[in-house]
Amino acid sequence: MPTYACLLRGINMGGHKKVAMSDLAALAADLGFENPRTLLQSGNLVFSAAGRSSDVLEALVEKELAKKLDLVTRVFVRAAAEWTKIVAANPFLDEAGRDPAHLALMLLKDKPSPKAAASLKGSIVGREYFEVRGRELYAFYPDGFADSKFTTALIDRKLETTATARNWNTVLKIAKAMEA
Repeated sequence: MPTYACLLRGINMGGHKKVAMSDLAALAADLGFENPRTLLQSGNLVFSAAGRSSDVLEALVEKELAKKLDLVTRVFVRAAAEWTKIVAANPFLDEAGRDPAHLALMLLKDKPSPKAAASLKGSIVGREYFEVRGRELYAFYPDGFADSKFTTALIDRKLETTATARNWNTVLKIAKAMEA
């Protein structure tokens, strides 16, 4: 049975969109997902499910979050095989080794056009840099995330899609949880 990573956008950040991870795991169990488990407090869920695509799972979880937890947010689902490829495709291996807390993986709802990615590159005002690979964006924030102008709002607008971000330490924790 396939295993999936399910990431919720903007959960438990600054007191907004609060949800207990136990409630998220219970919702997954109610949906019939097997072995649901959460990681950290930022809306990361790993589970197994048969017979459904990532797109179908995203829509189902979004609908049920709104219905049962009164939580409206975007959901990003990737199968374990996809996650393994995402980790392997990281173009910033040096950064991942020396400063993984400042390296971000952003899952995107849609694959952006090369023109949109070029427009985003032209919008960077700091020392951040990134690379888009399919429906993922890898970005390095040498000065940290807190004061950066390279935000998910900017990324969403320029790439004409929706993104959610996790730092590289979290990406690797999710990978490990998917192996268990």
